[in-house]
Amino acid sequence: MHPRRSAQEVLLCDLCETVPLQSHCELCNINLCVNCAVKHLSDSSKRHKVVPFLHRKPTPSYPKCSKHTDKHCEMFCEKCGIPVCSTCVTSGKHKGHDISDILEKRSAKTESLQKDLEELETRIYPRYEGMVSDVETEKAELEMKYGKLTTDADEKGEILHREITAIVNRRKSAIGEMKTKHLDALNKNTEEITQKMAELKQIISDLKSILKSNDVSLTSTYKSRNSEFRTLPPKVRVTLPSFSPQKINKDQLNEMFGSLPPLSINTEHGDTMKSAEAVSSPPVKPLLDEPRVTATIDTGYEYLYSVSCLSEDQVWTRGNNDTMKLLNLQSKLLTSIQTKSGDWPGDIAVTRDGDLVYTDDSNNTVNLIKNKQIQTVITLQGWYPLSVCCTAGNDLLVTMDSDDRKQSKVVRYSGSTQKQSIQFDDQGRPLYSSGGSIKYLSENRNLDICVADYTARAVVVVNQSGKLRFRYTGHPSNTKQSFNPYGITTDSQSHILTADIYYDRIHILDQDGQFLRYIHCDLVTPFGLCVDIRDNLFVAECNTAKVKKIQYL
Repeated sequence: MHPRRSAQEVLLCDLCETVPLQSHCELCNINLCVNCAVKHLSDSSKRHKVVPFLHRKPTPSYPKCSKHTDKHCEMFCEKCGIPVCSTCVTSGKHKGHDISDILEKRSAKTESLQKDLEELETRIYPRYEGMVSDVETEKAELEMKYGKLTTDADEKGEILHREITAIVNRRKSAIGEMKTKHLDALNKNTEEITQKMAELKQIISDLKSILKSNDVSLTSTYKSRNSEFRTLPPKVRVTLPSFSPQKINKDQLNEMFGSLPPLSINTEHGDTMKSAEAVSSPPVKPLLDEPRVTATIDTGYEYLYSVSCLSEDQVWTRGNNDTMKLLNLQSKLLTSIQTKSGDWPGDIAVTRDGDLVYTDDSNNTVNLIKNKQIQTVITLQGWYPLSVCCTAGNDLLVTMDSDDRKQSKVVRYSGSTQKQSIQFDDQGRPLYSSGGSIKYLSENRNLDICVADYTARAVVVVNQSGKLRFRYTGHPSNTKQSFNPYGITTDSQSHILTADIYYDRIHILDQDGQFLRYIHCDLVTPFGLCVDIRDNLFVAECNTAKVKKIQYL
């Protein structure tokens, strides 16, 4: 039944239909006045729940009966587990079944649902959120930890390399000593034979003189020495030693290098995850008081802009033409590659696999050179690339400006897929200056991204997530000289090194941006920088077109 309304919209009791209602029976779904409420409660044939009308629960919506479309299901068959109408019950199909009031059933079910909801909201879901947070934290640390594992492997390789070099040098020294002894024995034998030959020549000469003369006394006094020389002097024979290299046992070599257990992925039950074991930190290498130049490479360019290490004694370079050159420490050209477009490359970098990457702002591409074949891996729309570097996780970081030169950002790529864009700080302000000037960049060992922003006269450092950590604008005590950063690189100690082009020096900072020291080494317009696996610094001098290799640790 529904409450009736008077002309003044007064709601009346559903039973007497004359007195304004004040109560409501939630189980019978009926509105009652005070007197009718008393009478209603006196009916003990069924349960009642009378509440003030304003505190009533919303009127329930009874489901329609699927068998009798003109009926609503006001009851619930416990055995069949379905709502039923009065016709269903009286038809005999549910004879003998326990029948309950559907509102009572709903009330009991609602209480159960409420408990489920409360547990899901307050206990279960927060635990899932915590697990997601733990996994995201572990993912954020993954690149750094795997980078450290790779560094450890490199360092072990260096140790084995030095040991092998020492063994080779010892064998070569022993070979040299054997060669000297061999030559000494042959030279001594030669001297003995030569001495005998000189005596023979003299005897031959004397005999010829005697035969030519008529001096009887010379003829009669001659004594033959032929029998003495018929027996030849002994000939020295030295057996040349042979080198018998042992076959390399790869299993023993792997064991000597160190083992890497297979990746173990376990499903853990509980609220917490075990943390990965810490990877050892690199050995501490103090800064030298007097850095020194250990090699100088003449690149042959008119102007030189970038250098990137392939190994300790081979570097890729790029200058003011379309050719990128691979040179050794003796300035010998090993390989040269021309850009696909025929224009100058914007910047170069070497991947962890030893392949060369270069940017080309003439066609807005980033290109990979593998086995001398050029592959375009990134093509930009509305932006053009400036500088590029390869990360410990083998991603590419690219600085770029918008085509209208009004915006600048750093973008991380995995292959050709964009993974991250870094452009603004927490207040929405641009992190980097615009205007098209080159912005060299490098990933530090702690996964910070360091950008040398020449236009802004600053080194801008953000963390792995792209949050601004600090800006370095030059030595704090040297305010009279401008800071002009171009090339930038980092080393195993997490030092940040940046080229101050107009003052012919390199600034060395710690990972938190504190100035440590200058490197001078008679540098001339230092431009591009890179560091090899042994922390040797390579500096590309723009105006001399030379690369200087500098030991500073």
